[in-house]
Amino acid sequence: MSEVEQTVVPVPSDEIDLGELLGVLWAGKWLIGGVTFAASVIAVIFALMMPNVYRAEALLAPNDSEGAGGLSALAAQYGGLASLAGINLGGGSADKTTLGLEVLRSRKFISEFIERHDILVPVMAAKDWDAASGELEIDSTIFDSNARKWVREAKPPRKEAPSSQEAYKVFSDLMSVSNDKKTGFVTISIEFFSPTIAKQWVDWLVEDINSTIMQRDVAEAEQAIAYLNEQIESTSLSDLQNVFFKLIEDQTKTVMLAKVSSEYMFRTIDPAIAPELKSKPKRSLIAIVGMLLGGMFGVVIVAFRHGLRAARN
Repeated sequence: MSEVEQTVVPVPSDEIDLGELLGVLWAGKWLIGGVTFAASVIAVIFALMMPNVYRAEALLAPNDSEGAGGLSALAAQYGGLASLAGINLGGGSADKTTLGLEVLRSRKFISEFIERHDILVPVMAAKDWDAASGELEIDSTIFDSNARKWVREAKPPRKEAPSSQEAYKVFSDLMSVSNDKKTGFVTISIEFFSPTIAKQWVDWLVEDINSTIMQRDVAEAEQAIAYLNEQIESTSLSDLQNVFFKLIEDQTKTVMLAKVSSEYMFRTIDPAIAPELKSKPKRSLIAIVGMLLGGMFGVVIVAFRHGLRAARN
């Protein structure tokens, strides 16, 4: 009986030989080290070229004054009686804090803020800040400071002079507004090259939002007073006239309270200051990330080269 010789055919394995991989990486250690070093140098140079950015912020509390509710708060009390005479006083009022924050973030408010304080050039053309002189560095390819003229190259529909829509988008990126739902406190912050300008802009934002909401409420109250006076003349019911007189009294109080304090919408708990330390960039973090990415890229290059050689053989 003859023995049948069996030939064992090796089956290719998809498992990675860790020892072989470590050997390949060790053989390419100089390439990995070179790529890592080059990436680290590039990351450090990039980090050093980035200008410092400072963050100024103010902590505010909603000013829930009694007279800031407008006519809608009084309508809840007297609206039923007034409706008997066919008069609609309106009803329901949006949360004042939410309204103020939405106005603060709105395109109209920010566009008017930039125009009112004449800050279009620093918003759109500033590139750095000179700590020694305290002056902003303006990008000469965007704005010619000597000629006071916009010189940037813009593709249609953009023009040399930035539009209010462009300025709104850029300023919105510089500004941050947050509302703590638990405490109700509001934080307004600006990140900019100059710490003093960042602080100034936060102060202006607080002043302007208070002024804007105050003017709105005063205008509404004065319109309500005029409307109620008309209704008093048009009705002969003494009870209803007494209601209207009470409404006029409360609306007059709203106007008076609005003009007493400049902090009508928000009270300043912690005012903005010019920060001494930058908020970004995190240069050490950028350098570390660059080194790690360089190391991973070097490993990929070595592994790819080894795979090509193995495929050719």
